[in-house]
Amino acid sequence: MPDSIPGTTRVSAEEVIGLVEKHDDLVIVDARKRSDFAKGHIDGAVSLPDTETTPESLAAVVPNKDTPVLFYCNGVKCGRSVTSAKLAIKWGYRKVYWFRGGVEEWMEKGYPLVK
Repeated sequence: MPDSIPGTTRVSAEEVIGLVEKHDDLVIVDARKRSDFAKGHIDGAVSLPDTETTPESLAAVVPNKDTPVLFYCNGVKCGRSVTSAKLAIKWGYRKVYWFRGGVEEWMEKGYPLVK
């Protein structure tokens, strides 16, 4: 997977927590399959698999293109969040964050997943 995605801000697990604390309106999008989401996800995340991401489905969870939105998936070997973040940029979202380490980094750092 790439190290960066033009138009996005890449963040670490600690920075995800900082974003949650700083932005009450942050939308966290889990780009994995719904079955993976059901097994455990970051608290507050919404499930929107990359394969289901359309301008309409993204607008349903992030209606304002100035709202900060963070995408994640399983980790550095997973391309789902890359696809979703690139689409958000293409469709005019202006505050796009990419958690490259995803669930793998989240768990390595000892942060909880919820079901």
